[in-house]
Amino acid sequence: MGGSTPTEALNSLLPRCRRGDQEAFVEVYRLIGSSLYGTALRLLTRPQEAEEAVQEAFVKFYQKAESIQSGSLSGWLHRVTVNFCLDRLRSKGRQEEGLVEEPAAPAPASRPGDRIDLSRAVARLPRQARLVFLLHDLEGYKHREVAETLGITQGTSKSQLFRAREMLRGWLGSEVEETA
Repeated sequence: MGGSTPTEALNSLLPRCRRGDQEAFVEVYRLIGSSLYGTALRLLTRPQEAEEAVQEAFVKFYQKAESIQSGSLSGWLHRVTVNFCLDRLRSKGRQEEGLVEEPAAPAPASRPGDRIDLSRAVARLPRQARLVFLLHDLEGYKHREVAETLGITQGTSKSQLFRAREMLRGWLGSEVEETA
């Protein structure tokens, strides 16, 4: 597979996976596992839960390899991972309903040493704004895809992204690039 892109390499492994080739599954994991883990960790914030999300994605991949369209393996695995994470967050939300308040905004930074880092700031965002920000700005989803994934309208996706960026700007004391 010398010279091919990771996506091409993944897609070239799909026929072998469909035949049950265990080495091909291991190679798919080697090529994309860390990317899926990063996505899950950004959404769930706990390493053990992120590992569980990746495991779940690969279990589903193993079970459904024959039905995955050629050329879409990376997107399929990411979608399964994100959906698992969202289901986990919804489940947690129901368990914690009424117990969790929206996080208070930290005091504006007066010195660079006082500024919180981006990952901590993102973790402080209200749940829906955080999910929209992560899916849109970090995972590259379009507003239509964010809306479908989260079960919200495109307008809500856009307003939540604006809200997230504004909060991050205020907390970090610097410009968060506009990419909408």
